[in-house]
Amino acid sequence: MSARTRTFATAAIAGLGVLALAACTSNTPKAEESDNAPAPAVAAGKNDEPGKKVRIGFSAPAADHGWMGAITKTTQAEAKKYPDVELIVAEGTNDVNLQISQVETFINQKVDAIVLLPFDGAALTPVATKAMEAGITVVNVDREFDSPFAARTTILGDNHGMGVSAGTYICQQLKDKKDAVVAEIAGIDSLPLTQDRSKGFKEALADCGLKVSNRVAAEFTVESGEKAAANLLQAAPKIDAIWNHDDDQGVGVMAAIKNSGRKEFFVVGGAGSANVMRDIKSGNSLLKATVIYPSTQGADGVRLARLLVQKKALGDLVEVEVPRTVQLYAPVVTKDNVDQYMPTAFES
Repeated sequence: MSARTRTFATAAIAGLGVLALAACTSNTPKAEESDNAPAPAVAAGKNDEPGKKVRIGFSAPAADHGWMGAITKTTQAEAKKYPDVELIVAEGTNDVNLQISQVETFINQKVDAIVLLPFDGAALTPVATKAMEAGITVVNVDREFDSPFAARTTILGDNHGMGVSAGTYICQQLKDKKDAVVAEIAGIDSLPLTQDRSKGFKEALADCGLKVSNRVAAEFTVESGEKAAANLLQAAPKIDAIWNHDDDQGVGVMAAIKNSGRKEFFVVGGAGSANVMRDIKSGNSLLKATVIYPSTQGADGVRLARLLVQKKALGDLVEVEVPRTVQLYAPVVTKDNVDQYMPTAFES
């Protein structure tokens, strides 16, 4: 299950490339040095140059599906790019008490930073706060803590934005077909992330005069996706477009569609798996697009933790501090741009 919780993000950034800021022009007056003057921010162009050694602890839920597996894999790969980063990886777990214990161990090891994707944000809030109080920089990934004191920076996907992107794409494809039948295969309905996605989808469709005619919910698993899709296809004799919230459960969704023999509609996925992107690229599938929910959030967490400990800033911002909240974009991947997103896709 690609669980991603509610967002209150105040900053939205499409990517986290640590790139160079433009240098000052040659006629800019040189500031007088003063003992009381604050230390200047490190030049953004030097962000990738080796600096102070940074020990980072990383903990995430068990890799029991493609998206979560990619979180850990991309995090480890990113850390290896930096000779000044030592990444200590705890074994993935869905046991809240074990994950709390892992963070306690990081605190005892006196790491410089912790990148934490909590299995349960509320349950991990106290121990994350304890780490911050111990002087350890905490970067919260995907599932938010209950307190602003539990993390220095939070990296989030955009669940509401996923729904908006999916609905906007479907509107564009169906254009002025006001009687179009649009179906939705959601994830777990009790989760705020599912509610946010559905809300954004409904809003985008309403903007072009469409609505969700048929809706079922699955559980972010292959089996549940197949069952939900089979029920949907039986209940709806006519469909023009389907948005499936999650590409992992989409494996089952597409199996049910294949078994039904129906081909009168197109399908839009969610999350951005490699198998879906390959189908999109082939042009021979009912899958015409997917909406990204980045599996690179942990990798971005490593980058930001390194910058924070080394007292650097984001290269593309004038602001001299790393933002408190970074919300990643939810772009639509189609045959036209699939090659751009394939390198960061995960295997379902």
